[in-house]
Amino acid sequence: MAASSHPVLPDERLAAGAAKLAVRHRGRFSPETVQRLIADSYRRLAANAHVRTHLVVLAERFAAERLDALAHVENRTAAGGGRPRVLFVCSHNAGRSQLAAALLAHRAGEEVIVSSAGTHPSGAVDPHVVQALTESGAALDEVYPKPLTDEVVQAADIVITMGCGDACPIFPCHRYLDWPVPDPEGAPIAVIREIRDALDARITALLDSLPSGS
Repeated sequence: MAASSHPVLPDERLAAGAAKLAVRHRGRFSPETVQRLIADSYRRLAANAHVRTHLVVLAERFAAERLDALAHVENRTAAGGGRPRVLFVCSHNAGRSQLAAALLAHRAGEEVIVSSAGTHPSGAVDPHVVQALTESGAALDEVYPKPLTDEVVQAADIVITMGCGDACPIFPCHRYLDWPVPDPEGAPIAVIREIRDALDARITALLDSLPSGS
């Protein structure tokens, strides 16, 4: 008996999220492709999650980001242009890359599409990092560690690495930067505030280098 072309979702609640994403990408990706990607996103997040209460919601967000990245790659190949996309990558996606992504998104608003990921993601963002970002006024509604995936790297115009070394994949036709920023893991809040402020200075320079109104 032939296997069904519809992937088995690891949590039945994912079906509603998959249906919503399938509608958003109708005509671009098939419902089966969307279901496979949301199932894969759930499994990747579940592998490292400390608390699974909101895992279905986070899997939908993660899948939405990955689908948007895939759509961007297709559109860019066909027509080019669009807002700059910046990806921050560190080892655990629990400290430096989260700080940098939230600060850039806060300062750039709708002018830049920002994402972050980890080569070996942790189960949760460092609470002192969350505190430092809250103090800066950055939005925290989507701050959670997530693994690095090929489509998000391929969609990025600028990839900024922070300590992941050879684990960070290299793709042609991207601008790569490496920011030697100390790892905030286990550091007191005063040190994390210093790291946050140092990253903010780098982001000022990055914003000055980005094309305006592309």
